[in-house]
Amino acid sequence: MTGELLAFSLVMVIGQFSPGPDMLLLTRTSLAEGLKAGWLMVTGIVTGLAFHATFAIGGMAVLVAKGGPLATILYWIAAAYLLWLAFGLLTKTNGDGEVAPSKRSPYLRGLFCNLLNPKVLVFFASVVAPFLSGEHPEWWPLALWLLIVGEGLVFWCLWVWLLQRKRVRQAYQKAGRTLDVLFAIALTCLAVNLIV
Repeated sequence: MTGELLAFSLVMVIGQFSPGPDMLLLTRTSLAEGLKAGWLMVTGIVTGLAFHATFAIGGMAVLVAKGGPLATILYWIAAAYLLWLAFGLLTKTNGDGEVAPSKRSPYLRGLFCNLLNPKVLVFFASVVAPFLSGEHPEWWPLALWLLIVGEGLVFWCLWVWLLQRKRVRQAYQKAGRTLDVLFAIALTCLAVNLIV
């Protein structure tokens, strides 16, 4: 069982750190708004992860994975939210042309970014299913849930902390507007990918 847990942990880390809306938004927020905003966003994302993990481990993710009207509506809502985030990045400048921090709560931005990403739920459903099959003790589903949520919390907090290093922050300050445009383009591409 230790080998299974290690394999599951590795798959989760790869999945959580693969480029996607959560990673893009967290990176941009941490660089532009600092450590506190980054950590608040991590708690929002992890709250969303906790919901998705509960849903996937409970077996409900099958509904979304099968498609149909529910999945289509969820994809369109998620795409609209990503486009809204992208638009916000493109219009966030103060009078000096510098990037202004968002007035919206980092926690809520992280929560909704994660909750409205149906691919997270489908990913969890597809990854969790094989690890739930076969003979396992009663605590097994809870262990999988704790790994999903715990890894998200620990590794994303470390990521935010690393982004606060002096050289990284200086590089962002020099290229902040360009990076925001690139983040906005990436979020737009993810939104288009959801609805296409």
